[in-house]
Amino acid sequence: MNTSRKENYLLIAKEGDSLTEFASELTRHHDDFKAENVVVDLRSFNNASSENILAFLEISNLHRNENKSFVLVNDAVGIDELPDELVVVPTLQEAEDMVQMDEIQRDLGF
Repeated sequence: MNTSRKENYLLIAKEGDSLTEFASELTRHHDDFKAENVVVDLRSFNNASSENILAFLEISNLHRNENKSFVLVNDAVGIDELPDELVVVPTLQEAEDMVQMDEIQRDLGF
């Protein structure tokens, strides 16, 4: 698992493993990054399916319950195929924008 600290989030990426294994690994290591906004780069998984992406629902809910952003980056699956609780965007720039919007909403008390 590769991590890179950005201005207001932690970028996490992984290549090779299945998405389900990657989601499990993130869940096991949640304490390591629970205090940070997280963007998970899944762009290398070109053949991802909605079922694969759903493996991240548990860690996403857990992380967002800590009042932090959790955004997945992948353009292989349409957002209409996923539940609203799971934030998936097609580009890294959109992920950064989502984190910034979440931060503004939290600052305003929403």
